[in-house]
Amino acid sequence: MNPTRFTAACIQMRSGRDVLKNRDDAVALVRQAADQGAHFAQTPEMTSLVCRDRAELFSKVGPEAQDPVLAALRQVARERGIVVQIGSIAVKEGDKVANRAFLIDRDGEIITSYDKIHLYDVDLPNGESWRESATYTGGASAVAAETPWGYLGMTICYDVRFAALYKALADNGASFLSAPAAFTKQTGEAHWHVLHRARAIETGSFMISAAQAGLHEDGRETYGHSLIVDPWGRILAEGGTEPGVFLAEIDTALVTEVRGRIPTLKNARPFKVEVVPTIETDRAATA
Repeated sequence: MNPTRFTAACIQMRSGRDVLKNRDDAVALVRQAADQGAHFAQTPEMTSLVCRDRAELFSKVGPEAQDPVLAALRQVARERGIVVQIGSIAVKEGDKVANRAFLIDRDGEIITSYDKIHLYDVDLPNGESWRESATYTGGASAVAAETPWGYLGMTICYDVRFAALYKALADNGASFLSAPAAFTKQTGEAHWHVLHRARAIETGSFMISAAQAGLHEDGRETYGHSLIVDPWGRILAEGGTEPGVFLAEIDTALVTEVRGRIPTLKNARPFKVEVVPTIETDRAATA
C-alpha cells in the first residue's frame, strides 16, 4: 500500500427506521467501494438508524458491544482489507444515547471512537425544531486517530460549524478531517459546501464527509452532497441526493505543500480581546 496516496470513498445513504436494513445497505455500499478500489470508506452520521421518535429510538438501540451495524462493518473491513470509518451510530448510554463514530482498521479492529461534541438545538424558520440534547449526551474529547496515511480528525455533522475544533485537530497532527453528517436540506443548501471548503482551507487539510440524503421514513429530509475537499479548497468528489459511493484519490503530499504555501497553523498567534465601550456607554454607567 502506498503510504502517501490512497482512494477514499464517501458512502452516501438514506437510512431509515429498520436497523438491519440499514446495516445491509451500509455493508453493500462499503463492499461496492472496496470493489471500486477504495482503501478507506466512510459512512454518514446515524448510519444505523434515522428516527425522530425518542421512544422508538431507545427501543431499537443498545450498547456498543451488541450493535449489529458495528459488528457487520468490522467484518467487512476484515474481509476486504479496507479502513472503515462509521460516521456514527446511536449507542445507549444510561438514560440517553451517544452519537458515536468509529474508526476500524483493515483487520476489523476498532482503533478508536468519538462522541459528537456539539449538539444541534435549534428552531428553524420552516417550523422544524431540533433538540439533540434532549436525547443525546455530548462528547468531551476531540479525536485524532492514526491511519496508514496520516492522522484523521474525527468530528460529526454540526461540529463543522465550530472552526476551533478543526484547528485543534490540525494542530495535533491531523491531515484529514471529517464531518459525516445528516444535514437538513435547508441548512445544507445554505452552508454545507462553504463550511467544508472553509475548514479545509483554514487548516490546509483534506475534508472527507459522507452524508445522509433524501426524504427519510421519519419525515426528515437531508441534504446529501457527500464531499471530499482538498487542502486548497477544491472539491474532488461530490454526491447528489441519492445513495451511492463517491470516490477521490488522496495525495497526502498536498497537505505539506499547501501548509508550506499558506502556513496559517504556524503563523497563528495568541491574542486577547479588548472590549472598548463607547463614550455614551461610559456616561450612562456613571449617570
